[in-house]
Amino acid sequence: MELKDEIRIQAPRAQVYAALNDPEILRQSIPGCESLQKNSDTEFEATVTSKVGPLTAKLRGAVTLADLDPPAGYTLAGEGKGGPAGFAKVKARVALDDEGATTLLRYEVKAEVGGKLGQLGGAIIDRTARKLAGEFFQQFETLVSVPGAAEEATVAAPTHAPRAASTAAVWYFIAAVALALAAWILLS
Repeated sequence: MELKDEIRIQAPRAQVYAALNDPEILRQSIPGCESLQKNSDTEFEATVTSKVGPLTAKLRGAVTLADLDPPAGYTLAGEGKGGPAGFAKVKARVALDDEGATTLLRYEVKAEVGGKLGQLGGAIIDRTARKLAGEFFQQFETLVSVPGAAEEATVAAPTHAPRAASTAAVWYFIAAVALALAAWILLS
């Protein structure tokens, strides 16, 4: 499965980057996240319980960040296992760009899902990932956004409209893989 998208976050780039690396913000933002631990500046471990189609899976895993370029972005890779429910592997690139008082988060992710989760089919997994992604970014933006940033951004860049929040799929897969971000996702 490959996903590529972008989302505008109503906060400065440095603040979004910091939030994508803050285990408490990620834990609060990732649907079903039971725990998220930052082991180092580049390693996270998590446990996430999520319903995907008819299956409820408890996934445990880890994410490693690489190619760090604060506050412009990074690459992440991870793997999560859910026993008989299956596994997920992900590799993603998250890029953050300044747009006035807001940040444009872009991502490209390649994910592989196997076991019973993989047998559900791409449509169910994709639909679930997009739903959870929307939930992630709604909560993430609530926690990170700066009041008034939207109005300021409209004046600074009126021609660029935000796209759907399926970027959260990155952090859903990170959560599933790391069981997060993966600023994220990202990711944002």
